[in-house]
Amino acid sequence: MSDPLPRSGRPGIRAAMFVDFDNVYTGLMALDPAAAKRFAEDPKHWTEALADGGAGGESRRFLIRNCYLNPVVYSKYRTYWTRAGFRVIDCPSLTQRGKSSTDINLVLEAMDALSGSGGIDEFFIASADADFTSLIQRFRAADRMTTVIAAGAVAFAYREMADHVVESHDFVAILNGTTVEPIHAVASPKQQHAPAAAKPKTKAASPAVRDVLEFVRTAPGPVVGAMVAHRALTADPSLKTDWGGFGKFGTWVAQIGQSVEYSPAQGGWVWDAKRFSSEDLPAPADLQPGIEEQVTRVTDVPALSEAQFRQVFLAMAARLREHPLNRTELSRLVRDDCVSAGQPVSRNAVNFVLQGLAYANFQLNDQATAPDLAAAWTANVEELCRVALLEFDAAEKSAVRRWASGGLLQSTQTGDSTA
Repeated sequence: MSDPLPRSGRPGIRAAMFVDFDNVYTGLMALDPAAAKRFAEDPKHWTEALADGGAGGESRRFLIRNCYLNPVVYSKYRTYWTRAGFRVIDCPSLTQRGKSSTDINLVLEAMDALSGSGGIDEFFIASADADFTSLIQRFRAADRMTTVIAAGAVAFAYREMADHVVESHDFVAILNGTTVEPIHAVASPKQQHAPAAAKPKTKAASPAVRDVLEFVRTAPGPVVGAMVAHRALTADPSLKTDWGGFGKFGTWVAQIGQSVEYSPAQGGWVWDAKRFSSEDLPAPADLQPGIEEQVTRVTDVPALSEAQFRQVFLAMAARLREHPLNRTELSRLVRDDCVSAGQPVSRNAVNFVLQGLAYANFQLNDQATAPDLAAAWTANVEELCRVALLEFDAAEKSAVRRWASGGLLQSTQTGDSTA
């Protein structure tokens, strides 16, 4: 490799962005067509959002901005990207099956950037294609930070190799203008020992904080984060926009202080540090070591119990019957309904299920029933297991189907009521 050029003295993390346009656009179209349109027609917006999310408050400088697209299908978007400062590389289909040259072009130019004299600190790969796993390995071996932007299912090995993954729902939130937590990045040498950038402060006297403090301090043990979030949103509905500038519930509740502790483990837990600790967190409900635990560990399927999955599908079907909802609103309402029903689940878990339904090409409309939702989701879980090379015998397959479907498929097959 060439020796990196000395730093110019200009502030910012030196970053490179490589976008697999076809992969991201088609993934977003399956999740949120409006977000896909914003991705394609306003790349400057979301690129600037990522540029502002560096470690220690330091912004990123994208020294390289490359977009790889099929000109036969997506040429109408070219001008949006060139105006946003991207270099657009045409990658037309080269085979009868429509396979383009995106992968090889992206890899070659990314390796040129890694071995060049630019001294790139962080590499962004916008693609859910696990074929780039080996490329991420090269970045890590060269001690570079790596961030994957995914608009689709992400293979476990690909996810684990990257330093950070911008999940589908987080990327959609960026595209829709909703604040999310800053994307982790490497700090420059001059900032490695600098104090962290100041974050917005929550008013101690706010109704939400008062309600959360009272709830947590009187609870008999650690409380599920979804229940605490529900209490906070009930006291102050304005928090649902972006949690008072903190982006996510976990960030908001963690900075309250006053002995309130938060852990994202198992969907999120909150407790009074004067009486409890992380050692008091319970084991995942109904998930003793076994086939379900193996699936959740390898595929990232939420570690919910059979009863929790069932409640998610029942709540989702009920909400869809009422009126059409966008995915963001639907995930919030389903989370709240599950909490009210005594089967609390995190919003991230609901989003993961919605994402799986999209991958299964399931149409979310007022005709969807709980068993229909359960069947589509279970098919997605089985596909994730297949891709992860998990092999099950007949009894194990039956156990996975019963668990992932919340018992609804089994109930349907035996003629029992699913109401």
